[in-house]
Amino acid sequence: MLLGSFQNSIDAKNRCIIPAKLRDELGFKCVMSKGLDGCIILYPLQTWEAQKKQLMELPYSDEAARKYRRFIVANAMEADIDKQGRILIPQQWKEFAKISKDLVTVGNLDYVEIWAQEVFDSSEAGAKLGPEDFKDFSKSYQI
Repeated sequence: MLLGSFQNSIDAKNRCIIPAKLRDELGFKCVMSKGLDGCIILYPLQTWEAQKKQLMELPYSDEAARKYRRFIVANAMEADIDKQGRILIPQQWKEFAKISKDLVTVGNLDYVEIWAQEVFDSSEAGAKLGPEDFKDFSKSYQI
């Protein structure tokens, strides 16, 4: 299970280190995709297979489903984690996620999010939330 958040940075060659606690579950090959919230997502291959199956089940007749599928698939690629635990972030993805130097890498149960520190800190993802912020959500989903 992918858990926790870690602060790190990207180097001059657009590589970032995946923290060891996350890397162990990701393995040396994963699927990288642009995330819906402006982050970069790393899927373990097994999780990507499940995600791919769900995408394939979306109805082609639904325009929103087609757009969502296109966004995810067009912006996904296989990625390798090298022996030093680094992954290369393509320049256009670095720009998409507004990454300059400092990062926050977040384990989100079955995938990993890579955020620009500034974006993470200023978004709801990095906000200091408490249980009271989710009372309506937990009623809706019976959590």
